[in-house]
This record gives sequence, C-alpha cells and structure tokens, in this order.
Amino acid sequence: MLRTGIVGLPNVGKSTLFNALTSAKNAQSANYPFCTIEPNVGVVTVPDYRLEVLKPLVKTDIVIPTAIEFVDIAGLVKGASKGEGLGNQFLHTIREVDAIIQVVRCFDDENTIHVTGKINPLDDIETINTELALADLATVEKRQAKTGKTAKSGDKEAVLENNVLTKLTQLLSEGKFINIREHFNEDEIPVVKGLHLMSVKPMIYCANVSEFDLKSGNAYTKAVEEYAKTHGADVVLVSAKIESELAELSPEEAKEYLQELGIEDSGINRMIKVVYHLLDLRTFITAGEKEVRAWTIPAGAKAPQAAGVIHTDFEKGFIRAEVTSYKDFVECGSYAVCKEKGVTRLEGKDYVVQDGDIVHFRFSA
Repeated sequence: MLRTGIVGLPNVGKSTLFNALTSAKNAQSANYPFCTIEPNVGVVTVPDYRLEVLKPLVKTDIVIPTAIEFVDIAGLVKGASKGEGLGNQFLHTIREVDAIIQVVRCFDDENTIHVTGKINPLDDIETINTELALADLATVEKRQAKTGKTAKSGDKEAVLENNVLTKLTQLLSEGKFINIREHFNEDEIPVVKGLHLMSVKPMIYCANVSEFDLKSGNAYTKAVEEYAKTHGADVVLVSAKIESELAELSPEEAKEYLQELGIEDSGINRMIKVVYHLLDLRTFITAGEKEVRAWTIPAGAKAPQAAGVIHTDFEKGFIRAEVTSYKDFVECGSYAVCKEKGVTRLEGKDYVVQDGDIVHFRFSA
C-alpha cells in the first residue's frame, strides 16, 4: 500500500489534518510541541466515482476503493538530524514512506504558539528540508566510507555507487530536496533509490490556511508556491479547521458546505489527487458480481505487473488480460454487449495498462 508521511514543525496543524484525513480522532491535538509522540497511522480510501457507476451494471453490492496510508510524524525541530527533540526516532519513520506531505503554517493566530515565535513559511520549510538533508548526508558519508575502499580496486558496481555518493554529498550539502531525474542517469537512479534517502522523495507542501484564505490563498501561500515551483514540488491549500468540520458531516452536507465556501472539492481529495499525480500512479478496475475493486499501479505498468498487484501467482502464471475501457463498458452496460460490439479485447504481456481499464486476467495455476 502507498505510504505518505505528514511532517512539519510543531503546531502547524499536522495532527488536526491527520484526524480529518482519516476521520479518526486518535491523533491528539494540543497547543504545545511534541503532542504526537508516536507516529499515528491511518488508511484513507481514494475517491473514485467510477466504482459506484459500475456497481449496478455488474450487479454487486460491494465496492472496494484503493487506499493510501497516511503516517502522522511528530513535529521536527532544528537539530532533529542530531537527535534534537524526537529527531532520530521520527527521521527513521520518514525514510519508509513513498512521498512526504510537509504541512506549512500559513495563517496568523495569536492563540496558537509557533515554535520559533514568528510566522514565516519559507523559514519553516528550510528548517525541515535542511534537517532531512543533514540526516541523509550522514547516511551517504557513512556509506561512502565503505564503498570508497572497494571502488579503488576497480570494481564496476562500487565505482558507480561511489560516483553517485560523491554527487549526492554535493547536492545534500546545499540542503535542498533532490529531483533524481534531473541529476542522475538511468544507471545511477537505482543506486540512489536503494539508499532510501528522504531528500529524494516526492514532496507536497500543504499550505494550512484559515477558512477565509482557502479559496484564494494569501501572501504566505504565494511565497510557498513560488518556492515549490523552483524546487519541483507541488502545493495544496488546505484548511485543517475546515477539513475537521467536513469530517463530521454527511457526504451531502459536506458537498453543500463546500459549495457555500465556493470550493469544488475538499482539501483531502485534492491532496490525494496530487499524491497520485506526483507519484505518477494509475488505477485499473476489476468488476464482477463478487465486487467492484480499484487497484493502484505505476504509470507504464504492463499487464503481468498489474496482475501481480492482485496476487503474485497471477503475474507468474500470466497468459492474457481481457481488457475493456471504463467508457466503453458504461456505454455498453454489460460484458456481453462489450464482447458483441468488439470493444473487449485480449492483450498480451506487453500491454501497458491504462487508467480506468476494467481487466480480467487469465493465468495458469
């Protein structure tokens, strides 16, 4: 399952957002640093209207959307890379996620203490990114101390890794997040990924604003957007306060509330869409009388890979994939009509599964 870590300085709204994301009130929210002392984990289903449309067509009552796991990590502070606050414990947790959501405070509120005593989103971002980069730098230097010796003997793999580590040392010394494809070639990328560094993970800046700034943003959010643009990151405007209120409402009430605010979608749904975009993910669907279910795959995944997401045996014994596009299936209304009209096709192992494909896999046991 896809894992996303929520990070940021203390008192920026991480736990409030997490509670709203998961509709679970298990992340204590309080007006003081380190109120989250264990990483809270919650699973959030990914909204997909297509599943509900398919449900009556295949005559099932069961719909299973795909999901994202969100991890709420305690507030990091300056010096976290050296163990300040609860640094080391939570830096380890961040290494295990697929993408990072960095919550940045973009609202004024004299009743909510800021850890540094002033509101400055870019300073907050630099503090977090520097601490993650410093922790990664320590990892890289430790690894290079071992690899460098082997590289001197001329070992090709060691030479490649040593070159990558040297390049990483330079980049991390600048305290910035790293776009892998911008700085490394196809041979080097697997080496970088194998190090599980935090500074190369996709980053989303979650600008936490007051309800009054949710539609148009403010000076703080504009600064964050400019920063993100020059660092290859995405920005989502969210009001943790509004999301908390939405979590208490029925879907109908929530939709009406959003309309009153002049907003089409909740911050949570926008966040999930951005995560999918940033990680370049796609969804395919299996549909039958048993259930309608969504599955997540990376863009470019071929049919056997997609089959393996359901079960490893499906990938090992893959024979063919029976594929119908979502649009064609809805227009036809049933598998029988799809086959009559020739819109259902058999695809082999080289077929790249598309978003919204409805797939039935044939495999040998």
